[in-house]
Amino acid sequence: MTTRNPRRADFPLLAANPELYYLDSAATSQKPRVVLDAMRDYYERDNANPHRGAYALSARATDRYHEARERVAKFLGASDADCLIFTRGTTESLNLVATAWGHANIREGDEIVVTALEHHANFVPWQQVAIARGAKFVVCPLTSDHRVDLDALRTLVGPRTKVLAFNHVSNALGTVNPVDQIAALGRAVGALIVCDGAQGAPHLRVGFDTLDVDFYAFSGHKMCGPMGVGGLIGHRRILEAMPPYQFGGDMIEFVRDEESTWSAVPHKFEAGTPNVGDAVGLAAACDYLDSIGLDEVLEHERALVRLATERLRAIVRGTLSSDSSITLQSRRDFWDSLFALADAGTTLLVSSHYMDEAERCTRLAILDAGKIVADGTPRELMDRLPGRTVLVDTDDPRSAQRALTGFDGVIALAQIGTALRVLAADNPELEKRIGERLHSEGVEAKVAPIPPNLEDVFVAATLKQKEKGKDPKERAA
Repeated sequence: MTTRNPRRADFPLLAANPELYYLDSAATSQKPRVVLDAMRDYYERDNANPHRGAYALSARATDRYHEARERVAKFLGASDADCLIFTRGTTESLNLVATAWGHANIREGDEIVVTALEHHANFVPWQQVAIARGAKFVVCPLTSDHRVDLDALRTLVGPRTKVLAFNHVSNALGTVNPVDQIAALGRAVGALIVCDGAQGAPHLRVGFDTLDVDFYAFSGHKMCGPMGVGGLIGHRRILEAMPPYQFGGDMIEFVRDEESTWSAVPHKFEAGTPNVGDAVGLAAACDYLDSIGLDEVLEHERALVRLATERLRAIVRGTLSSDSSITLQSRRDFWDSLFALADAGTTLLVSSHYMDEAERCTRLAILDAGKIVADGTPRELMDRLPGRTVLVDTDDPRSAQRALTGFDGVIALAQIGTALRVLAADNPELEKRIGERLHSEGVEAKVAPIPPNLEDVFVAATLKQKEKGKDPKERAA
């Protein structure tokens, strides 16, 4: 018998859908009622343009915005609340630093160091600054167990290093990085230390004042807050020296024909009308998380890992690591166990997003009739298997998948949204045959090859469930 978590009742969406078990909070969390109520209360009682109106309603809106900033700063351990810049989220926060600080301080011949564990939001902005400024973009490799290689990082960080950017917690693998050790390497050479906290803020007590980083970026929607709000915490001396990121609205102090001056921090980096309603919702999310306790949040995640491991043990031969911490090791054990489920005849879909030449992703397996026929990184698999990737765009991907399962020349299938990606044999006539097959099965679809150099490549495999005692026609049906 399953014991329901009483916290489900706090979330209207979960309470209204008792059969839904939501496990995608790393992408975006559901919103508790107290957050929705706080936002509704603001819009129904205090909504006005803050900082600009000489009337009571505008003054109340200004107070709510100021109170929200102080509450979120306190949650993240920042004693100087004015050094919290409200943004749309982590991506905008990191772009703010890369654009405002990077273009003002990076010179030709400088070096920007990131790790191979980064989300694109903490990778591409620095890559583009390096290109624009003539700097060298350096990617620190990972160890064999997919952690940041600190020994390699020590050799890469040097006197030319201007920026060291890394994440607190990996969005893909759950790896918790040793922030203090990484930051110390950058501090030793005077580099700017930038930390992507999108996955850290919702799960760990951040403590910005003691974290020894220059900037910490986060998103509200991953920590029970609304979409469209997040923030950037930085040190005052750096923020005051930085040029603005955008212009207009409340970030203006004085405007003259020849020049303009800027408001003080934080308003200097908050152009336009502030997103007060979402800031109020984010403050309520901080209250909610504190009412539970982040230690309890972390223990709940560990309990989920333990439960998944125990259930897998009942199916998979062999043993798994008993490490219950939310680390890369437990995640790898989990995926390794899924591969081992082949012998149990379970239907699996194994897929991964191919990121870049650094191959910053886990190893995958191609399964055929319950046997692992190839494994490796996505790039290794694409190089090893003679084939091409075909995109099937259809309103009925499930019927398309049924029609192509077992079809001659099809190596693997993966449903991605409303499209079907097909890893197929290297046969130029196969796209035509796939189209004909779908038409004969009554499935309307557009079939097109995907260029081999496209970054968005999925390597996937479908393991068909073993159905003993059924003939092939019955299985196909």
